Amino acid sequence: MPRWLWCLCLLLAAPLARAADPCPLLRAQAASPDPGTRVAAVACEEHQLWHRPFIDADGRVAGSVVREAETGLLANGEQAWRRVAGYWRDSGLLPRVAGRPGAGECAYAGMGGYPSPGCRAFIVDTPWSAAFVSWVMRRAGLPGFNGSPSHVDYVRDAYRTPDASAYLVTAPESARLQRGDLLCYARAANRSFGFSGLAQLLAAGEDGLGMHCDIVVGAQPRDGMAYLVGGNVFDGVTLRMLPLTPGGQLRPLPTRQPGDAPCSPERPDLCSANRQDWTVLLQLKPAQALAGLAPPPPWPPAAPAPAPASPAALPAQPPGTPAGCCVYCVAGDTRVPRCPNPRAGGG
Repeated sequence: MPRWLWCLCLLLAAPLARAADPCPLLRAQAASPDPGTRVAAVACEEHQLWHRPFIDADGRVAGSVVREAETGLLANGEQAWRRVAGYWRDSGLLPRVAGRPGAGECAYAGMGGYPSPGCRAFIVDTPWSAAFVSWVMRRAGLPGFNGSPSHVDYVRDAYRTPDASAYLVTAPESARLQRGDLLCYARAANRSFGFSGLAQLLAAGEDGLGMHCDIVVGAQPRDGMAYLVGGNVFDGVTLRMLPLTPGGQLRPLPTRQPGDAPCSPERPDLCSANRQDWTVLLQLKPAQALAGLAPPPPWPPAAPAPAPASPAALPAQPPGTPAGCCVYCVAGDTRVPRCPNPRAGGG
C-alpha cells in the first residue's frame, strides 16, 4: 500500500479511535479500593440499567427508553418507578420528605406487586437527582458525605466545613476532572450565579437554591472528552458528555443567562441540554484524606418493616345480604350480590 494511502486511512480512522463511554467496563469495579472509582462504577452500573440514555457534547439528547414513573423495565427487569423509589429508600432520605404525598408508599415499593399510584405520583412531583447522588455515595461507601434531598446541602458542607467533607470546592473550569468529582449547576430561572455568585450566596448563609449535580465517571484529556452521570436527567439516569482541554480541564462551558431567548426552532443554538448556569466543581479528596473522615452509613441498609395491610376501603354490607354472600365485594363494584363471598375465602 502506498504510504500516502496508509496515512489517509489513519486519518479517516482517527474519529473511530476516540474513547467511548467508559461505563460498560467501569461498572464492574464497584468494589475497587479507590473511592473515586467505586463512586464512578456505581453510577455507571445504574446508567447501564437505564438503557444508556445520553447527552452528547453538543447538548443533544438521545437514547431514552424508559422514564421515571413508568412500569417499563430496566435492563435488570425491574420497573423504572420501583428503582427510583429504591434511591429514596436506600439513601435513607425518605423520612426527610415524609410530608410529601405518596412518600410513605415508596418505603414498600419493592414488596409485592401493588402498583402504588401514590409513590409513583411522588416520584413525578419530587426531584430525585440529589437522592440518586446520595444513594450512589452510600452504596459506594464514601466517607464524609452527608446525603440530602437537596444538592445545595452537600455543596454547602464542602464550602463551610471543608475539613469534614469528602469534597473540596473549586471553580468548574479551573481544575482537572477526576472520577468521583461532582459538577453542579444552579437552577434559578431569573438569575445567573456562576462560581463567584454561588460563593457569595453560601457565605451569606442563604441556603435555599435549586441545583443539579452530575458524577464524573471518566475524564480523558487525550481524547478531549469528559463523561458524567446524573439522575433525574430527562426522567432517567443519563450520561453527559462535555469537551476537555488537553490539560484535562473543562473547555468553556455553554452558559445560560437570565436574558437569553427561549429555546425554539428559531434559536436552536439555545437548545443545548449542556447550556446551564455551571457554578461549582466538587473535587473528591484523595483516599488518604478520606480515610480520616466520618464513616458512611452501612450498606446494604436495613430492610423496612413489612408493609401494613391495605385497608379494605369497602362499606359495610347492606342489611339483608344473605350469609356467605357480599354486595360490595371489591372497591368500585356495583351492587350485584355474589355467593359465596370471595373475600371470605370461598371458591
